Amino acid sequence: MNAIEQIHEPPAVWPSVTVVIPSRGRPAQLERALRTILAQRYEGELQSIVVLDGPDAEAADANLSLTLLGRLNGRRNAVRILRNSRTPGPSGARNTGALAADSDFVAFCDDDDEWLPDKLQEQVGAVLRDDASAATCGIDVAFRGRTITRCPENEAVTFEELLRSRRTDMHTSTMLVRREAFIGCIGTFDEAIPGSYGEDYDWLLRAARVGPILTPRRVLATIHWHESSFFEGRWQMIIDALSYLLAKHPEFGRDPKGLARIYGQLAFASAALGRSGDARYWARGALVLDVRQPRAYLALLVAAKVLGAGALLRFLHRFGRSI
Repeated sequence: MNAIEQIHEPPAVWPSVTVVIPSRGRPAQLERALRTILAQRYEGELQSIVVLDGPDAEAADANLSLTLLGRLNGRRNAVRILRNSRTPGPSGARNTGALAADSDFVAFCDDDDEWLPDKLQEQVGAVLRDDASAATCGIDVAFRGRTITRCPENEAVTFEELLRSRRTDMHTSTMLVRREAFIGCIGTFDEAIPGSYGEDYDWLLRAARVGPILTPRRVLATIHWHESSFFEGRWQMIIDALSYLLAKHPEFGRDPKGLARIYGQLAFASAALGRSGDARYWARGALVLDVRQPRAYLALLVAAKVLGAGALLRFLHRFGRSI
């Protein structure tokens, strides 16, 4: 039984949804993403807002207006194009689009990802059924000809569960939220996070504070990984962003496994920078909290030059994993 079938009395009028797609210099992937959004079998009003980000936004705006929209089956009125008017980067671009929307719900899709046709209908149905604020879903991760499926184990995720695990199935391209919650009790994406690293995780933590995030146990999106998807080599930015996250969410202090995971990431980033002393410091802290924390051991191997950080990450990426 899917989420829609579980609603005792489906609404006479389904709520409106705006899909926000931040984009920067990937017109072919953007067109693919938009086609899957326009192909949604959703019974309510649906609009997409493409938010162009970066120095080439003006040229991209003209190119989209003249070519892309004309190829989208004539549904030009279903797509708006804006330029990022806030902080450069994905957080500012998503906020620009969401704040410009006037719909009941806002959903997010990265410009290189795809949705299955029933994504919105199932998610909105689940949120209406449980009177929740936000939902995600299962995903397929596509990388170099391989597909890795990540399906939620439960129908909802709590704040405590998110502290313990990042839950990589809860990708930004799966997020749906009531707009009044996005601009109110949950809040927008944090534009101050260094490099926009982990901005989605920070938002999920804040959303889960308001109430459990619904996670329909079906794959409803395809997430395309490629080299530009990774933060490899930006180790100092990762350290700064993780430190920011810990300071913003002191609740990590009450979950040893969750805190150990963050310490393990700090250890690995330090080791990749060649800061063996810092790597050992964070690794020891992680292992005190959780002796089974794998990132700590990997960091120690990188710090001892037994393994290379780049080679290890490339190996993990083949299986849909990262540090």
